[in-house]
Amino acid sequence: MVELIITEKPSQSEKIAQALSEKKPAKKLIDKVPYYEITYKNRKVLIGCAVGHLYNLTEKKKSSSYPTFDLEWKPSNEISKNSEFSKKYLNVLKKLVKQADEFIVATDFDTEGSLIGYNIVRFVANKKDASRMKFSTLTKKELVESYEKKSKHLDFHLIHSGETRHYLDYFYGINISRALMSAIKAAGSYKTLSSGRVQGPALKILAERETEIKKFIPKKYWQLQAVNSLELWHEKDKIFDKKAADSIYNNVKNEKSAIVKSITKKEFFQEPPNPFDLTSLQLESYRLFKITPKKTLDIAQELYSKAYTSYPRTSSNQLPESIGYRELLTSLSNQKKYEKACKSLLKKKELVPNNGKKKDPAHPAISPTGEIPGKLSEYSQKIYDLIVKRTLASFADKAKRQTVHVKAEIKDEIFIAKGSKTVEQGWHLFYSPYVKQEELELPPFKEKDKIKINEINKLEKETSPPKRYTEASIIKELEDRHLGTKATRASIIEALYQRDYVKEKSIEVTDLGLETVKILEKYIPEIIDEKLTRHFEDELEEILENKIKPEKILDESKDHLTKILSKFKKQEKEIGKELLISLRETQDKASIVGQCPSCKKGNLKILYSKRFKSYFLACDKYPECKTTFSLTRGLPKPTDKKCPECNFPLVQIIRKGVRPFNY
Repeated sequence: MVELIITEKPSQSEKIAQALSEKKPAKKLIDKVPYYEITYKNRKVLIGCAVGHLYNLTEKKKSSSYPTFDLEWKPSNEISKNSEFSKKYLNVLKKLVKQADEFIVATDFDTEGSLIGYNIVRFVANKKDASRMKFSTLTKKELVESYEKKSKHLDFHLIHSGETRHYLDYFYGINISRALMSAIKAAGSYKTLSSGRVQGPALKILAERETEIKKFIPKKYWQLQAVNSLELWHEKDKIFDKKAADSIYNNVKNEKSAIVKSITKKEFFQEPPNPFDLTSLQLESYRLFKITPKKTLDIAQELYSKAYTSYPRTSSNQLPESIGYRELLTSLSNQKKYEKACKSLLKKKELVPNNGKKKDPAHPAISPTGEIPGKLSEYSQKIYDLIVKRTLASFADKAKRQTVHVKAEIKDEIFIAKGSKTVEQGWHLFYSPYVKQEELELPPFKEKDKIKINEINKLEKETSPPKRYTEASIIKELEDRHLGTKATRASIIEALYQRDYVKEKSIEVTDLGLETVKILEKYIPEIIDEKLTRHFEDELEEILENKIKPEKILDESKDHLTKILSKFKKQEKEIGKELLISLRETQDKASIVGQCPSCKKGNLKILYSKRFKSYFLACDKYPECKTTFSLTRGLPKPTDKKCPECNFPLVQIIRKGVRPFNY
């Protein structure tokens, strides 16, 4: 009897082999692809791996027309040159399958991982079912337990939901993108444009915020400030009537003291933070380190693969008792950095994490495993430390905070000073240095105390437009609106950048992005309607609960797309012309670096020389102005900065594997 365990990645194969083998596992190579041959309780076990999806959807017959719904699963390497590397992994699995009698799927336990495993079982092993290992960490203890308690069947509700999502995303992605590019082509140009089931609504959310910002008209207001060693502000805060502000100011401007009228103190408890789910980890990582959500997920996935942390693609912020709270903290205490904190928590009679309300049927919240990490990169170390300290903080006591409001009178006008401080640190100690709390302690005032005033200012300000989304905050917004999945949201935002729909870290929607939304709203508004996307997300959830058949969703989506795309086709040329105008405006703006320093009339633009295969700067008033500048190797992008020495515009140079720098 020979068993074949199928994993999702090479690192997982190695971990499972090390966990199950009675001695050092025999690592073998075929065409540089590793697999393992071990003995477990007198059973011969082969362990082979995929590298993500070895099979993907594609059209049965290649075409450029739309709509298209005739799809099939094919090896990824036959669909895309970028997936050529996966061919040798598929070939190794084909050889291993011939030696095996039983099959065990040990891919990630979620919809994607379940689908990856099932495609190998049905297309490579030619089987309809297999056993299933389920785990959330790659520690020896959990892997052995997962093998011993493996289920006899695959989780088909996960598989069907994952497969249906792939069909839906392909239907919408290929057809809408093809329609947009066909429209541009009809207008006499070419540009890779895309939209999709979630990408469209995501772009619309960003475009609505951008439009709100562009339409925003600031309003002037005034604030009155009394300054000593502390600041006191007039109780009315923003005063939009200048005459009223002037009247108050003229009344108090020469006063040199204020009389304390009342002091209000409030104490309140701050609950410890919940353990991390993927979205909250991405938000915190961006807030603290400015690491993008996509990179945070990649790092978290790497930490999981090395068995340092649990599975990251989870929507749960709950740590179950089954992970063994005391055992985990005892293991973490072996790392000097966390020894003191862990020993302090272990003294508690009862260890209970402050679990949140989010659940995930497959995986608990993200936590460390207790394994001692080897050498980590700078960013990996930051994310690991963040996960550990968040987990420790979730077990700690509440923190106590105090706020103080002092009301003081200056010639019948009330001014207020506010202070706040931490009275009992509680969980703050365990989450340091990541706690961001304002600590402003006021002097110990009493009623009728006199506060010396050095000056009184009347400050003129303007209301601010709404803030732009960041990559982190838009992911949170998508989660709140139930659009996309925890695993796909970051890549959806990345696609918007790649298509030139958005730019900058504080996300600004380009003319092309705004115009694309405007055109889709005008001609096929259903594509960017988040209600439709949410409707399908709800139905995918119903597949997980065995309440609905995949065929119902797919038939519904085909009918919907056929109707709206037939309407689009009739107006393809008009749509293309409108898209082309915004495309050219976006490309022009993206290439302008700044005013030409020579002629002062034109703009310096980034251009590409096919002859020399390099970028350079040139004035757009050529041939009237022949100013040019060569650029260093890399992809240049405009900045809004100037050289402090020569005052010439600076260009950001982006190179692979190197931090962007200004030139």
